[in-house]
Amino acid sequence: MDKIKIEKLTVFGKHGVYPEENVLGQKFQVSLVMYTDTRKAGMTDDLECSINYGDVSQYVKQYFDENTFKLIEKVAEKLAENLLLRYPLLEKVDVKIEKPWAPITIPVESVGVEISRGWHTAYVALGSNIGDEKAYLDEAVEKLKNHPLCQVRKVADYIQTEPYGGVEQDPFLNSALELRTLLFPEELLALLNQIEAEAGRERIIHWGPRTLDLDILLYDDCVIDTPSLTIPHIDMQNRDFVLIPMVQLAPYYRHPVLGYTMRQLLERLQEKNPA
Repeated sequence: MDKIKIEKLTVFGKHGVYPEENVLGQKFQVSLVMYTDTRKAGMTDDLECSINYGDVSQYVKQYFDENTFKLIEKVAEKLAENLLLRYPLLEKVDVKIEKPWAPITIPVESVGVEISRGWHTAYVALGSNIGDEKAYLDEAVEKLKNHPLCQVRKVADYIQTEPYGGVEQDPFLNSALELRTLLFPEELLALLNQIEAEAGRERIIHWGPRTLDLDILLYDDCVIDTPSLTIPHIDMQNRDFVLIPMVQLAPYYRHPVLGYTMRQLLERLQEKNPA
């Protein structure tokens, strides 16, 4: 991806652990690497097709003027988040913040923090088979749309499916959505669990009835296996109620472990279990 750089922008801020730093303030140097597609701007010579580094520089100065944090880790984190939310063409940003006048008792040129943050694409499965199933799915979609660090790009059609896993229960209403998010995988999981809990989800019977079920299916091309989270979803290739919506959303998205596209996974499952 193309890059637009700002090197060592000097600003004044009142960030620091010590009270005098929050009152007197000090100098900071900010460097940014902004990842975006500059092709259209390069072909049209139109600034509207790119990210205005002059505007970004003014915004960074304003950000330092208006905020006070103890840690430069927090300064960097919130600056990256604000830039990604403020500039629609910005896909990823590297933020480096240096503190030349750091209050330590031994000689040092500067101390600093450097982070990389960007937008991620996640696919989330939705299901419900208790109460007003459609209302539960609609509410989950709206809550994700309204979250400041999430953007719902597409929602697949709602489909009614038979229960999976051998537990006798009512049919499910299922779907999936494509999500653009600044949340890390564990943070996204926590948000989905919160939305489930607000819908009255009770985890009593494994694969049993539920008001709302939200599962992370895919997150970029990440492969994650922790006690609390497995990505890609460990059983998605065996679930037509997952693959049918996924084919609608992203038929050629390739499973990062199995190597098959969503369409190929569905075709293989249908061959294995013909109707």
